[in-house]
Amino acid sequence: MSTLPVATSTHSALRWALSDVLTIARRNLLALFRIPVAIVFMIIQPIMFVILFRYVFGGAIPVIGTSYVNYLIPGILVQTTMFGSVGTAIGLAEDLQKGLIERFRALPMARLAVLGGRTVSDLFRNVLVLIIITAVGFAVGFRPHGDVVAYLQACLLMLIFAYCLSWGFAYVGLAAPNSEAAQAITFPLVFPLAFASAIFVPVYTMPGWLQPFAINQPISQTAIAVRGLMLDQPHGHSTWIALAWAIGAVLVLGPLAVNKYRKVA
Repeated sequence: MSTLPVATSTHSALRWALSDVLTIARRNLLALFRIPVAIVFMIIQPIMFVILFRYVFGGAIPVIGTSYVNYLIPGILVQTTMFGSVGTAIGLAEDLQKGLIERFRALPMARLAVLGGRTVSDLFRNVLVLIIITAVGFAVGFRPHGDVVAYLQACLLMLIFAYCLSWGFAYVGLAAPNSEAAQAITFPLVFPLAFASAIFVPVYTMPGWLQPFAINQPISQTAIAVRGLMLDQPHGHSTWIALAWAIGAVLVLGPLAVNKYRKVA
């Protein structure tokens, strides 16, 4: 009988914590959509990558077993969601610089809400970008061979991977003195992962010394899994490897972000 109040109290605390997380997420999304420049940059950048590689470089890049546009679009989707998770670092650094996190701390809200709300809002932003880039991909000739379920599984894999990365970038945002520094710090982290990968070109076209890194790093494994699901091609254990990388990232980097947040807030 004595456990009922404890269970009720725990349920109520979880409900209010979830409500706080969603409130902060809503605040972040409203702030994003009230800045037209941010929306344009969020959408235009991946579209430019699609057009550049589809019509400028595509004819010079050989791909075995499919057309280059079918090879490209799944990779662009992975890259776009990864870049979207970088927004977590920039957004948290900006909030910290403006003193918003100190104000949030003074409110009767769950301590998890700031980090949780930021990562959830960036997750919803990635959903929007996935929809837009998928439409652009179809417009430039992308034709997936897998069924709708496989396509949704690929999108879910990308979102899970990007969400887990967001917790790592949350640490970067809290450690950086301002949003410009956060963006500068993330660039050397994401650049080699994005371009020395299977996103834009097959790994077998790279120099031999680079191939072991390019094929085994998390972005490549995610791109291979997503491409295999969308194109109905064999992709080995890449889906499970990508999920393992994602879970490992959030288990290692998540506590670092939470600990950093406690120190700065």
